[in-house]
Amino acid sequence: MSQQGPILIVSSTQAPPVAKTLGDAGLFPLIDIRWADAPRAIAQIQPAAILAEISGLSRQGLDSFAKQAAAAKPYLPLIALDPGIELPENAVPFSQGSGQPERLLARLNAALRVRTLHATVLRRAGGAAVTPEGDPVRDATVLLIGRGASYPALSVALGERMGVVGALSIEAAAKHLNDRDVDGIVLGEGFTPRVMDAFLNVLSEDSRFRNLPVILTSDALAPTYDLPNLEIVAGEPLRIAANALPLIRQHAFEAYLSRALRSIEKGGLLDPQTGLLTRAAFSRDFAAAVEQTLSHGGGLSIARFAFDPPRGRAQRDGARIMSRLMRKMDFGAVHEDGSIVVVFAETDLRIAHSIARRLSSVMRHTSHGKGKPQSAPAVTVATMQPSDSVRSLLARLYEDGQREAS
Repeated sequence: MSQQGPILIVSSTQAPPVAKTLGDAGLFPLIDIRWADAPRAIAQIQPAAILAEISGLSRQGLDSFAKQAAAAKPYLPLIALDPGIELPENAVPFSQGSGQPERLLARLNAALRVRTLHATVLRRAGGAAVTPEGDPVRDATVLLIGRGASYPALSVALGERMGVVGALSIEAAAKHLNDRDVDGIVLGEGFTPRVMDAFLNVLSEDSRFRNLPVILTSDALAPTYDLPNLEIVAGEPLRIAANALPLIRQHAFEAYLSRALRSIEKGGLLDPQTGLLTRAAFSRDFAAAVEQTLSHGGGLSIARFAFDPPRGRAQRDGARIMSRLMRKMDFGAVHEDGSIVVVFAETDLRIAHSIARRLSSVMRHTSHGKGKPQSAPAVTVATMQPSDSVRSLLARLYEDGQREAS
């Protein structure tokens, strides 16, 4: 049972059957109200989540209510049951809701975990502002799997708002899932029901992927998997993208909160936008690493990843790939010029080049708004010499990069 507050059920006439079933089972404390009373109820009741039955409601009315819900802190989930219109950005769709209370319960619990995480971050931040810079979906990455005729249009529809990693096979998709963090999966055409069923079962059995938004664009399968954020959305690519967007945004916000919490636990040394060190923390650790290498010997290499343009989705996506894939002994930060600089401890030039190529290769598979994978970042690698200082090593790294660019 929710200990955060009641679940507010908003409808035009009477509560939808699935909500009544939840109430009869005693799974959540529920409050049933009509739309006319809904705006006032948010302030007075302070619900933990909202279930909205939106049939017959105008888009303008829903937008106004959604903005009020979006302003609440901590995060207030707004779940729209069986939506027939385009939803506001923070209204998470729940289709096939009637008669399936177990799926709605799973969706609610997943959303409430985001709310709990947000409350935890706000509490530990001690009143400091903890919010993403802009729309969380701007920095999100979705894995698009498919090889049918709709694949290019889906890639464009999704890529207008977020990064897209494309996979033409389930095997390629599995590799991407192991290499990087994604905020959602869209499973398109080109696979048999048996293949899709096997893939969805694998996702549901792996705790790393179970809570990911999964948008299935075929109605050949029933939503019977242990995937709380699974939606079946058949139709035009724009409709699929519109229904996927709120779920992906919720996951991207959750990912940001997780990074923010790690930053708080590390004394503010991590950048919650990227998961890498702040520039001040990087400078301190880099100076210590150089001093230790000069005193005790060993190897120390440094790599710079430069993006064109220097700031944007590609840079943020690259930074998060770095924070996920680089070794525990390594550290990095986004520098003022928009490049990412990573220090490889106890590493010679040959191994540093190998690591840098691997990181660059993973970044190259993401498209950002144009339907085509981005070009790999320009990579420069330098290794420390006995006569080096912090300043000379960084200077050589940047000079080599400018020479290669010219």
